Amino acid sequence: MVVKSLYSDKELLAKIANGDQFAFTILYDQYASVVSRRALYILKSDFLAEEVLQDVMIKIWENARKLTDGTQIAAYLTTLTKNRCFEILRRKALEAKINLELGLEWKEHHSETEEQVELSETRRLLDKAVDQLPQQQKSVYKLCKEQGLKYEDAARELNISTETVRSHMKHALRSLRNYLTSHTDLATVIVITKIFFPHINP
Repeated sequence: MVVKSLYSDKELLAKIANGDQFAFTILYDQYASVVSRRALYILKSDFLAEEVLQDVMIKIWENARKLTDGTQIAAYLTTLTKNRCFEILRRKALEAKINLELGLEWKEHHSETEEQVELSETRRLLDKAVDQLPQQQKSVYKLCKEQGLKYEDAARELNISTETVRSHMKHALRSLRNYLTSHTDLATVIVITKIFFPHINP
């Protein structure tokens, strides 16, 4: 759910520069869809658009201190997104040229690109976190998040109450976020949780 901001972009950047996680979440919620749509329009790939979203938002976290003096965040995000998309397109064009010149047939299942490796690692980390959940929490998470069932449907599937499902999901998401927090940096945790399980509040 998008959090309605009571702060200006300048105020949010100042807070992020001081390590304010909640301010970063607000900024993310305000601009993530804009970044994703623009990246998808350029790259025509949901997978690559996710990568661009991660890269752009983490760069905002890392560079917030430099952006507090009059930076127009919307324009800055647009520039970051376009530049990252064009980097990916240039890399893919170069890969295609090299493959053509060497007479190699590109087979995706034989050679993962760098962005696939990176996002695969993210998914691997999440899968490992899910595997460590208590069995009932794991079952609820897989039904609701991975299979897309509503709480009521998951409750019928597991023969438990809807409130119990809701409770298990709440605890599962908290455990997943705690695991991610201990295994990666803060900005990456926020971006991962937003992309892969947006129900959780950082």
